[in-house]
Amino acid sequence: MADVVVTGPVRERFDEVLTDDALQFLAALHRNFDARRRELLDLRHQRYQALADGGTLDFLSDTLEVREDDSWRVADPAPGLVDRRAEITGPTDAKMTINALNSGAKVWLADYEDANTPLWENMVQGQLNLRDAIERKLDFTSPQGKEYALADDLATIVVRPRGWHLPEKHVLVDDERMSGSLFDFGLYFFHCAQLQLDRGAGPYFYLPKMESHLEARLWNDVFVDAQDRLGIPQGSIRATVLIETFPAAFEMEEILYELRDHSAGLNAGRWDYMFSAIKNFRTRGKDFLLPDRNSVTMTVPFMRAYTELLVRTCHKRGAHAIGGMAAFIPSKDEEVNEQAFAKVRDDKTREAGDGFDGSWVAHPGMVGVCTEVFDAVLGDRPNQIDRLRDDVHVTAAELLDVASTPGEVTEGGLRSNIIVGIRYLESWLRGSGAVGINNLMEDAATAEISRSQVWQWLHNSVELSDGQTVSRDLVERLIEEETGKIEESVGSEAYADGRWDDARSLFTDMALADDFEDFLTLPAYEKMP
Repeated sequence: MADVVVTGPVRERFDEVLTDDALQFLAALHRNFDARRRELLDLRHQRYQALADGGTLDFLSDTLEVREDDSWRVADPAPGLVDRRAEITGPTDAKMTINALNSGAKVWLADYEDANTPLWENMVQGQLNLRDAIERKLDFTSPQGKEYALADDLATIVVRPRGWHLPEKHVLVDDERMSGSLFDFGLYFFHCAQLQLDRGAGPYFYLPKMESHLEARLWNDVFVDAQDRLGIPQGSIRATVLIETFPAAFEMEEILYELRDHSAGLNAGRWDYMFSAIKNFRTRGKDFLLPDRNSVTMTVPFMRAYTELLVRTCHKRGAHAIGGMAAFIPSKDEEVNEQAFAKVRDDKTREAGDGFDGSWVAHPGMVGVCTEVFDAVLGDRPNQIDRLRDDVHVTAAELLDVASTPGEVTEGGLRSNIIVGIRYLESWLRGSGAVGINNLMEDAATAEISRSQVWQWLHNSVELSDGQTVSRDLVERLIEEETGKIEESVGSEAYADGRWDDARSLFTDMALADDFEDFLTLPAYEKMP
């Protein structure tokens, strides 16, 4: 097809999903919606500039009627999405697909976004794996000979496509790159929507990185068009929106309203929310400076306000409120495990007590803890949507109260950001987007926090707890020292065989640049084949 060009290699079985009909479906989505996508990205940049110039965020005056109208509700929960007390996230490689579906979690977030690297092979093979799993045809044998197969009782699949900002450079429509969002959504919907409906579920999605209700409106229009185009009943699609940007926190009700016939609720995307706080107010001095990442807990004032408002908003409209990620992964060290499980239990206990209907974990070993905690609160009930939280009243000032966050900026925190950023990027460039570092499952969101904190501390000349000022010379010296430690730990041969120099160069450029790049993954994507 002259108007649709696939520039990526067509590996074994790729032609099963990259069919002519599927590509024409993708082309139609591109032609109908990509111009609006680009316009909305331009609006983001206008907001960034306004905030840099001293502007602020507030609840919208022109949508007050939507917020004050108590009559509307989102659609009733769809089959497989009624009970969501434990959800697991991870990329769509065959092993993870099987392990996640077998994990005992109610929902698996099949991730094409932050826990994934958009390597062409990952994006297409992942589509094959999902279709094979739905058809119960997926199995996997590791290089060591260990066999993996699907169990009888599987988690509900919810697909997270890439955010609106990311392209898919391996598919050109009318000589333009496709939106990564539309590519991921479109291929899965084209091949699996009817398969899921035939099995009593449906095509379900998690929508990341949105910054306004207008971006939610675009998704809703995509859903309506896609369902009409394939003869899928309207309302079959259900989508949970991650509230993981500062601007979106001020438009939660409007986002639910735009998607109401297709809505499955909201999720507290905590790590990207921290990144967004830094990004949006990075030049605004001490009022928006965060301390070391690991000292910013969910109980600090601005994070507490955001999660409380999310639960209240969702339950007011009959929607699920899903809690944030527990990034801990089990270790061979029992003492480390004991501490990690205790932290996860405390985190999930707080969420369940606050009214969340479920929460996320990053590793199958943590599903049991999450389930147990929510079992204790929910009992036989599938959720607690009926708990309205009318006691919650959150102001714009409370959402913006970053300055009240306790904690220090330390050299250890600066080093930790450098280590996580470089280690994660090296793995990402090789094709793996979920990386275990120091018993935490790191993904693109935590890498974004790492490089954005370094940028913010540097460009605001922050003083560390030991009296040092964060300067270009200090950051470069610490990068040199930590890179040397990495080479020593992995060995010179493995270091040379990896993408360490590329990762170091990219992290350094992003952290020290005069201008702040919106997303780390955009220039990183251009360094991929």
